[in-house]
Amino acid sequence: MTATTTSVDESEQLGPQSAPESRKARVLRALAPAAAAALSGVLLYVSFPPRTLWWLALPAFAVFAWLLHGRGWKAGLGLGYLFGLGFLLPLLVWTGVEVGPGPWLALAAIEAMFVALVGAGIAAVSRLPGYPLWAAALWIAGEAARARVPFSGFPWGKIAFGQADGVFLPLAALGGTPVLGFAVVLCGFGLYEIVRQVRDVRDARNVHGTRSVRRGAAAAALLSVLVPVAGAFAARPLVSDDAEDGTATVAAIQGNVPQAGLAFNAQRRAVLDHHVRETERLADRVKAGKAKQPDFVLWPENSSDIDPFTNPDAREAIERAVRAIGAPISVGGVVESKDGELFNEQILWDPEKGPTDTYDKRQIQPFGEYIPLRGVVGFFSSDVGMVRQDFSRGTKPGVFDMAGTKVGIATCYEAAFDWAVRDTVTHGAQLISVPSNNATFDRSEMTYQQLAMSRIRAVEHSRTVTVPVTSGVSAIIMPDGRVSQKTKWFTADSLVAEVPLRSSQTPATRSGVLPEGILVLIAAGGLGWAVTAAVRAKRAR
Repeated sequence: MTATTTSVDESEQLGPQSAPESRKARVLRALAPAAAAALSGVLLYVSFPPRTLWWLALPAFAVFAWLLHGRGWKAGLGLGYLFGLGFLLPLLVWTGVEVGPGPWLALAAIEAMFVALVGAGIAAVSRLPGYPLWAAALWIAGEAARARVPFSGFPWGKIAFGQADGVFLPLAALGGTPVLGFAVVLCGFGLYEIVRQVRDVRDARNVHGTRSVRRGAAAAALLSVLVPVAGAFAARPLVSDDAEDGTATVAAIQGNVPQAGLAFNAQRRAVLDHHVRETERLADRVKAGKAKQPDFVLWPENSSDIDPFTNPDAREAIERAVRAIGAPISVGGVVESKDGELFNEQILWDPEKGPTDTYDKRQIQPFGEYIPLRGVVGFFSSDVGMVRQDFSRGTKPGVFDMAGTKVGIATCYEAAFDWAVRDTVTHGAQLISVPSNNATFDRSEMTYQQLAMSRIRAVEHSRTVTVPVTSGVSAIIMPDGRVSQKTKWFTADSLVAEVPLRSSQTPATRSGVLPEGILVLIAAGGLGWAVTAAVRAKRAR
């Protein structure tokens, strides 16, 4: 009786002293994975432009794999969301440059939900053989969903777009952004799996005194790393700068804007005059023998926000520039149709014939060029009034015949969408132009992120890509993704280069959405297998 009493008293004395330490340990155990998930997401962000640290994507996904392996889907959902926030919050901070943090935080929070669902799926398949394969396919399935919903999708932050300087880049020509992104994620998960296999062998040796190697699992882990790397090197012959159809001399004009920010829209005539003036300067340099005569000239998006079809002054200014340079110009205009519809339009302006062809932007930007659910959104934010009239969508691919060269047009935001660039090539484009207007986003990383997209598109379709931008950074990109020329921020300038013209199609161009579809099916198969296994295990208990 006495002994029992003493034992109880001792436990009562020890209990209160040890309880706080136990609670602290539990809190730390709960917070550590959450912090690691967010920080690994930040690490993934750091791998993106303007930095050239593409390889950081591999340890970022290795840590993500470690966090999710063996966990339940609910934990995967939460950790995936934190990983997504760590990645997307800093990546998309430019969206709040002019309109404040509200839209930026909302966009990142919504997009991170897709990553959360991917995290739940990866946790579910983490016990399957060949874990990295299923996990990487699930990531690409998540990107495929983000690129389509809501409001026609938002593909910004695809893993492929962070790999313009990486060793995996040639895979873009093999299977486009899905295959390139899949290879990076697979390699990252494979690195974790190799570490896990080594750790398991070490633990088995310490416990049993023998090395227990699961050869199949070890082989799968090694292949998860070796196959993407070997595939990238095997795809290098697909990347070529050869001039299959001769060459063309192209000029990209960066006229600059009176000032950064949304206020530049109130100075539309000044923006037009800047591009006219810079084109005339180039014409003077050509006459002086300081620059080569361009075959055609590319102006950026919004270089004439004054409709030249209804405003005689704007029309005369453009025609003056065209006559001075003596070559056709693709002019970025804002045009209102006879029916009152507003279009973000590229206009092909010929020195002799005037405007001869147009391309209306098809993938218009939600909350920038149109307001979805305007009544609902207006209830929460008065900023919707900044977009007084919604733009309408174009319906046809843009391919201009400019002095005998087929020039495909993908306007600004469209460069993020696989289909919007690919169908210009399937409709005959020998060169791609991505006219853009980044003045709204000041000196943020947005310009560099978008420039990296154009570099990926150059390799994906084996085409020269020109990026004429209102205020910087304009660039000329070779078919191997190399930037041959670029401008500085907020500086009036022009780029002139003789570039190769190409007409052959890469496997990525020919296959279209097929590689992405196959990866989505693989993801669905792995998820189905995991669910079936979990149901059987539950029944067995």
